[in-house]
Amino acid sequence: MYQKLNIVIVLTYCIFLVACGAKGDKTGYEYAPQMYNSVPYEGLSQITDEQAGQLISNREDGKGEFFNSNPHNPNRMNMRLPPDYTVSRNKYGLLPNNIPKDSLELAAKQLKNPLPDNETVLAEGEVLYGRFCTHCHGDTGGGDGLVGQVYLGITPYNSVAVKDKAEGHIYHVITHGKGRMLSHASQLDPMERWKIVRYVQTLQNQ
Repeated sequence: MYQKLNIVIVLTYCIFLVACGAKGDKTGYEYAPQMYNSVPYEGLSQITDEQAGQLISNREDGKGEFFNSNPHNPNRMNMRLPPDYTVSRNKYGLLPNNIPKDSLELAAKQLKNPLPDNETVLAEGEVLYGRFCTHCHGDTGGGDGLVGQVYLGITPYNSVAVKDKAEGHIYHVITHGKGRMLSHASQLDPMERWKIVRYVQTLQNQ
């Protein structure tokens, strides 16, 4: 009795393993595909599965049941083409900021602080600096924060190598990181970064 039960269990397990395989004309079996394949159209997705497109064309309503694909759009997308000369918004900064990570000189020349140099911006920049920068760079930008005392080599802002760095350079480093400093783009939005830049520039001129 137990031997037959074991055989049934092994055979059932093998069937499940075979059913999971998908190659060639065999697509395998999906359990509740609605759970992980989007039924409604999504704006930025494209038709990349030719077999999905064939399944769509076989339906009377022209829409795939489990495939987020739109065969009616000649651009193979679920959105219209943007107007000519549209500039893509870079997720790290303000428009137009598509400067590569390693192009610090270009960033120094092109990026300009959109915020005014006034007491309000400086005060907000000082608060943000205290939250995100002091632990490494120190209260006065001397590279002597609690972390900076352990991991030596953080250059002071008023040193010859750093004191003349342009605002675009500072913003680009905050955005993408440099050396042991990692990117802060996920923690600070563009305006917050520019506020910190304003405050850092006061520390450069100590």
